[in-house]
Amino acid sequence: MLSLHQRSILLSDVHLCEERPAQVDRFIALLDGPAREADSLFILGDLFEYWVGDDDCSAALPQRVMGALSAVSISGCKTYFICGNRDFLIGKGFCIQAGMTCLDDPCVVDIQGTPTILMHGDLLCTDDTAYLAFRDQVRNPLWQQQFLAQPLAVRHEMARGATAESGKAKQAKTEEIMDVTETAVSAVFQQFGANRLIHGHTHRPGHHQHQVAGQVRERWVLPDWYGLGGYVVVTPDKIEEIRFSE
Repeated sequence: MLSLHQRSILLSDVHLCEERPAQVDRFIALLDGPAREADSLFILGDLFEYWVGDDDCSAALPQRVMGALSAVSISGCKTYFICGNRDFLIGKGFCIQAGMTCLDDPCVVDIQGTPTILMHGDLLCTDDTAYLAFRDQVRNPLWQQQFLAQPLAVRHEMARGATAESGKAKQAKTEEIMDVTETAVSAVFQQFGANRLIHGHTHRPGHHQHQVAGQVRERWVLPDWYGLGGYVVVTPDKIEEIRFSE
């Protein structure tokens, strides 16, 4: 089990894209500042609004992000990444250039002596059966092989179309369907035997407590960056959510 003992930063759902330069600037500022003071940085998915393959790494935005992430790694802050529902095609090529270590979703790490489950969070939304069916489709190696065989321009067009369709689909769903289910949360806690879970995806930041198998377990939901954004800092003394200000 990966073990960490001092200062860890965890974030997710940054959704970087050329159309939102302020988000990119905030992320780079985080890497150039607070991340340099941490021992570890965890990015729990959806770093990008969408990702069409590691052969697109030469574009301006990926180059800037990879350079900043690599500099953080060189500075001594170990950086880890879990794929999200928007950037599930990020592969070894990007991670190597960015100096990141890919982790399984879900996984367990020891943070200041507390086994902690880390995951993107979409697997916890078990009432959203339409999304889970789509997730199974796009995680299929054959589907990915066929998609990555398309020209880059075609892939970008398809990804933009899928993002737009996702937005429309969300408008037709209830808030409850798109949130985690108690059953899924309890199952993950029991599967890994941990008392802490940290995830993103739902865009509903908060700190929750769950009664599972007679024990109180805690669940932290990371803030998304569609607004000002933020992250969570874990130290030996506490867990603290940090929000950006104007």
